[in-house]
Amino acid sequence: MSNSKKIEVEFAPGCFDEFEGTQEELDALVQEIRRMAESGELQDNARPLDIDELQEYLDEYDAYVFPPESQPDHGGRRQRH
Repeated sequence: MSNSKKIEVEFAPGCFDEFEGTQEELDALVQEIRRMAESGELQDNARPLDIDELQEYLDEYDAYVFPPESQPDHGGRRQRH
């Protein structure tokens, strides 16, 4: 385990609303994330955020959640503020 500060895990209300599994699977996922945070494994396996990688993910997310036909006023892209 790393000697750095322990990661505190909080889940935003509704963050699992789109989860497509059973309640037992969701409970196991949450428990595993908390276990990894507690043991330091989450931090030990973390890697720096690459801004280009993040932008690519956000573009893919936008295309999935906000398809072009649903956003005609903005050329198919959601406006980020």
